[in-house]
Amino acid sequence: MNVINKFSVAPMMDLTDRHCRFFHRKLSEKALLYTEMITSKAILYGNTRKLLKFNPAERPLALQVGGSDPAELGQVASIAEELGFDEINLNVGCPSSKVKSGCFGAILMKNPDLVSKCVEAMKCSAKTMKVSVKCRIGVDQQDPSVTLPAFISSVSNGGADYFIIHARKAILSGLNPKENRTIPPLDYSIVKSMKEKFPDLAICLNGGISSLDVASNLFSQGFDGVMLGRASYYYPEIILSRVDSRLFGIGKPKNMIEVISELIPYIDEELDFGTRLSQITKHLMRAFLGYKNAKEYRRYLSENAFKKGADSKVLLNALSIIDPNYI
Repeated sequence: MNVINKFSVAPMMDLTDRHCRFFHRKLSEKALLYTEMITSKAILYGNTRKLLKFNPAERPLALQVGGSDPAELGQVASIAEELGFDEINLNVGCPSSKVKSGCFGAILMKNPDLVSKCVEAMKCSAKTMKVSVKCRIGVDQQDPSVTLPAFISSVSNGGADYFIIHARKAILSGLNPKENRTIPPLDYSIVKSMKEKFPDLAICLNGGISSLDVASNLFSQGFDGVMLGRASYYYPEIILSRVDSRLFGIGKPKNMIEVISELIPYIDEELDFGTRLSQITKHLMRAFLGYKNAKEYRRYLSENAFKKGADSKVLLNALSIIDPNYI
């Protein structure tokens, strides 16, 4: 069985960009971080270097790609490995209308043979990089007890190193992406049964995991890894600053004021290259939930980080507002 990272932060569109990931890495040395989903065509025919730019400090880092053309995905895997990504992940779980029309994402669960060919092409191109698949338990009217094991069997034959399974169905007609994150009921039992049915495959559970307590309990049930999305993003101190000590047994929870202060050199360097301060500070808005004056901190950043010429002094001024004690 492939050894996988036991904790990862889910790829989230408009959230897990490179500035977010740099911040998250300051909070956790061990968490596997993911890019936002990028389509294979955008990578091959767009501004590749800009789309795939990352700071080496972000590693371990996985690239999530959307696509269904094996040849294109093979090329993308080769590029990703050359650039230094640690893993490439095929998105077979996103339920938006865009991915449906583009023939990638959750709709591909209806075509496991094609997904298997895509994975095989990626594995052939990626000599050392892991290739994983993120999927749902099924789509629309599929019976997960029937279609999910068939999907996993087919795709694992293509060479997938492991599976990240969001424990909900994707409803492609009638629910928007936001609704698909909450309305379809969670079914951890079907994912657990896949681990029992395929004991030699590594299975990572995703969906509705709200705390490190829940994550720890899931490990005791036999899951190889957990992936948290919005809980990690919106509660960075409660989740990410404590994940190394809680789940990996190393270090101690990070001090958020110290972590934010450590971002100043990175911010100064990014501003010199034309990045706007607000592109970075938007990921720091929820850093101090539960602290005295946290509301004032957020207000100060909201009112000042967007101004022309705003620099790291704005963030330092915002930090000075924070009372290091909890409410």
